[in-house]
Amino acid sequence: MEHVPPPAEELARLDRELAELDARRAQLLTRRAWLLAALRPPAPTAAPGWNPSAWGAPPPGRPGAPAQPWGYVPKQPSAPRSAQNVLLTLGGLLLMIAAIAFTLVSWGSMGIGGRSAVLAAVTLGALIAPAVLLRRGLAATAEALTALALVLTLLDVYAVHAVAAPDTDGLGFTAVASAVLAVLWAAYGLALGKLRLPLPAAVVLAQWPLLFWAWAAGAPALVVGWALLATAVLDGVIALWGKGSGVRVTACVGGSAMGFSALMVGLALSTTASGPLGAAAPGALLLAAAAAALAGAWRAPKGFARTGGVVAGLAAVAAVGGVPAAALSDGWRVLAYLLCGLAVAGAVRAGLPRDAARGVLAASGAVVAGALVWALPSLAAVLLGPVTLLSDVWAGSPGGFRSALGSTLPWSELAAAPVVLALVAGLLGAAYRWWPSVVRIAAPLAAPRTADAGTPGAGVPGAAGAAAPWPGWSGWSGAGVGAGVRRRPSGAALRGAAGAGALALGWGALLLAGVVLDVPYAVAVAGETALVGGLLALAVRGAGSGRGASAVPVTALVGAVSGAVSVGLLSLASEGAAYAVFGALTVLFAGAAFRVGAEVPRAVFAVASVVWGTVLTGFAGRSLDLDPHEAAPLVLLVPALTVLLGARLRRNPVALPVELTGALGALVAVGLAVTDAPFLALVLALCGVLAAGAAVRPERRPVAGYLAAALFVLATWVRLAASEVSFPEAYTLPVTVPALVVGVLRRRGDPEASSWTAYGPGLAATLLPSLAVAWTDTDWLRPLLLGVAALVITLLGARYRLQALLVLGGVVLALDGLHELAPYVAQVAGALPRWLPPALAGLLLLVVGATYEQRLRDARRLKDALGRMR
Repeated sequence: MEHVPPPAEELARLDRELAELDARRAQLLTRRAWLLAALRPPAPTAAPGWNPSAWGAPPPGRPGAPAQPWGYVPKQPSAPRSAQNVLLTLGGLLLMIAAIAFTLVSWGSMGIGGRSAVLAAVTLGALIAPAVLLRRGLAATAEALTALALVLTLLDVYAVHAVAAPDTDGLGFTAVASAVLAVLWAAYGLALGKLRLPLPAAVVLAQWPLLFWAWAAGAPALVVGWALLATAVLDGVIALWGKGSGVRVTACVGGSAMGFSALMVGLALSTTASGPLGAAAPGALLLAAAAAALAGAWRAPKGFARTGGVVAGLAAVAAVGGVPAAALSDGWRVLAYLLCGLAVAGAVRAGLPRDAARGVLAASGAVVAGALVWALPSLAAVLLGPVTLLSDVWAGSPGGFRSALGSTLPWSELAAAPVVLALVAGLLGAAYRWWPSVVRIAAPLAAPRTADAGTPGAGVPGAAGAAAPWPGWSGWSGAGVGAGVRRRPSGAALRGAAGAGALALGWGALLLAGVVLDVPYAVAVAGETALVGGLLALAVRGAGSGRGASAVPVTALVGAVSGAVSVGLLSLASEGAAYAVFGALTVLFAGAAFRVGAEVPRAVFAVASVVWGTVLTGFAGRSLDLDPHEAAPLVLLVPALTVLLGARLRRNPVALPVELTGALGALVAVGLAVTDAPFLALVLALCGVLAAGAAVRPERRPVAGYLAAALFVLATWVRLAASEVSFPEAYTLPVTVPALVVGVLRRRGDPEASSWTAYGPGLAATLLPSLAVAWTDTDWLRPLLLGVAALVITLLGARYRLQALLVLGGVVLALDGLHELAPYVAQVAGALPRWLPPALAGLLLLVVGATYEQRLRDARRLKDALGRMR
């Protein structure tokens, strides 16, 4: 007998498989031993000094455990300290509750001497006990008693006020008591340096003396602000030079809260001042806060230094800008703060630490961003306001720009908005123009920390041997950075962002200026159209400069399209303005598409030009007083031009977007004509002609050919329905017969041609209208003849493996049979119990779900069988 494979080869394969099984078994046994060892309880700890594993012997009580390295002693898990902490915490809480209950409830049962003696003794004992416990190494117990002592001292203060000085002012007494307790607890914590609670508690108590003192004295809000600021400065000193992380964290939290409160007090007083003199005092408070924050940022770590710089910058802007802002009207105050925010950016060259300077620069940027946020809603109202004109097109030219917008904004209070946008745009434009100078100024802030300050030219872009602040920062120097430095935005990207911002804000400033000045309507329309033309020129120039998708050309492109939509809506108030604007937009965008070389901008311009042209044709119908369905054929003029343009462009990448936009215009025409059936049939037929014209080109034939056939058939059906024809076969059969003859000739000349192309249009021209009439026919003859014809077509499709005949015939046959069975199905359904149809449906779903995979395979086989047909 001959073995396959040969015996030697099969034996070698068996040996390999057995070796693999042995190796796998060894791995599993090793893993099993380790798991058993991990599940067993730990063995008793060996006597100190005895280490059996150091001599290579396995540790006792761990049979089968993996051997440990020589000299390794398994560390036994220490007793968890969580239970101890829980017990100490509960004990301390119970003692605190008892002390509070004694003080508040049982106080009256003792005399003044006894009460004082008890509290003094208990407090003294609670203060002395932690020192004794620390010497014995019981730190956790000492901390618990320290917390109790802290509560007792607070109760002592309450007792002193309630018994010894009941007539004193509560706020003043609280201020003195909190100051005394803060000093005592600070001294206690410094004396017992191992305790972690006293010093943070002293910091917490130190937050209140000045605030309660000012409150008790009835001081004005400005004095309260100074008290808060002084407390925040004290917290900052403690945070910088305090002992221990707990003290510093507590001081940081307290200083942040007190400093923020002081800034809010100063800002509120500055913004509500009646004049420059009234804003000077709050400004002094804000300046002092800025100086304190900057002093803290000088010595603080990186993150805190940046935060201090931000706070200092914002406080300085509020202080200096508040004085002139108090003399200005509400609409111009933002400009004063903006100018101060821009001036604060000069601190970059003031010799501040780098992180603090970055924080100040971030504060300047925040002020500028706030000013822009204040101005942008008015710009949005200018761009979107003309939408209200859609409800009353060509109602007449309004008197001014504001009345055309229909906005209720208080434009008199927004007079500074265009100035704000223009000022920021000018600064960004200057930065874009003189970018190398900006790089040199900002180089100290952007230089990496690892740069050697003593190296000549370190951190200066373009210097020999110096690393650039980040990749491509200078752009013009070609400097790079070493490995490991975090990548940041390149200089080209930052410069492009500056240029894009300048362009967008400058455009917005011009629009807002027209609204603020309330220029005449004609001037506003002409000005916006001219701005669109300028943006188009910039977009074309930028796209043709070879810079690719840089920020400035892209911004110009987006602004041109947005401005065109806005001015187009604005022009709807007047018929003449609408024709002039949309005609100009069509010409401008077409010219831009012709001049630009990049594909994406060219496609955008061409599509926009087609859209504006389509709107113009709609205007023509309205000017001729045509109804919407009567104006639909006029709208097809632009789609016809796009078909001709597509034939001219051929395989140009712009051709497809243009033709698709024309198709959308044709869809709009169909929507306009849908209310009148004869016009709808005419529009569908014209659309079929356009699709047939596009199908002449080989690259459009697969889609446009089928679309043309469908449109022609649909136009025929609509025309027959509009004429109330009861025997559509008299009109469809004369079309079907020659169409089928042409299909037979086509298949003889090209056996690989699809049956849908050859026979589909001809069959659909008769079968589908006849099916639609049969569903409304009460007689039996038409459904019978249609069913017989559909059956014959289905059998022919199955015999000759023609997909179109099989699918069309089968669908028509099924729908025709359903129509005949529908009355009986309805009658049976009415006779059945109401619960039976849901039950049958549920049973069907269960059966289908149980045989889902088989049904899926059947469907795939059916799909493959149909796919193999022609």
